[in-house]
Amino acid sequence: MSPLLTVENLKVHYPTRTGGVDAVRGVTFTLGRERLAIVGESGSGKSQTGRAIMGLTPPQARISADRLEFSGIDLLKATPRQRRSLRGGRIAMVLQDPKYSLNPVMPIGRQIVETLVTHSPVGAAEAKRRALEMLAAVQIRDPERVYGLYPHEVSGGMGQRVMIAMMLIVGPELLIADEPTSALDVTVQLEVLDILDRLVRERGMGLIFVSHDLRLVSSFCDRVLVMYAGRVVEELASGDLSLARHPYTRGLIDCIPKIGENRHPLPVLDRRPEWAA
Repeated sequence: MSPLLTVENLKVHYPTRTGGVDAVRGVTFTLGRERLAIVGESGSGKSQTGRAIMGLTPPQARISADRLEFSGIDLLKATPRQRRSLRGGRIAMVLQDPKYSLNPVMPIGRQIVETLVTHSPVGAAEAKRRALEMLAAVQIRDPERVYGLYPHEVSGGMGQRVMIAMMLIVGPELLIADEPTSALDVTVQLEVLDILDRLVRERGMGLIFVSHDLRLVSSFCDRVLVMYAGRVVEELASGDLSLARHPYTRGLIDCIPKIGENRHPLPVLDRRPEWAA
């Protein structure tokens, strides 16, 4: 079976007054109907990789790749109209901070319905019913009340769940989740992960899960890409994360808190120039 997504030598460059910044430098991977984690520190290029796939990088960014293909569609050659058709429908992305993703002057329910009717031929009553069902599915109590609220009237954690509901309501084939559970408590986090897991298993959805939480991805995802300075430094099965060989990955694992151990002084990554070469 051919992969759902193929990324070969993806690069994202931002020109600046002092030269330029290479945010992503030659990232290569494939994604099937599976859960792929991308981990690394802030600034390692995880989110920029996801945004480049979605076509959500700023206009000044220069995107290049030997191949960037989704389900037989060349994303580099796709027209703006084709991109808009794919975004939110067949490809969706849960962004990290709902405060900057939700429209502050539009009720939550209307935003979810707008996503659905843009990509599906449904009537107003059916769209509202499905929106309420999805709000309930992400463990929002009293969906009818939340449906009529504005983003500033809900907490950060609830706003994150609203974003997840909005991105899942159309049933995308590929979901890019950028720290989707970072603002949720542990109980709701597990419930949201269960929803994502069910979509991968039952609908054959591909999932790119961007996270800092190595323990979470080791138990939830199938494969792990470790990024440093815009490059993939290691790829391995999630179950083999403890067997990682790259010193950067080992350093990240060593920074995980361990109950019952003396962690003073806290470990610090010994960064080496060749990691970024």
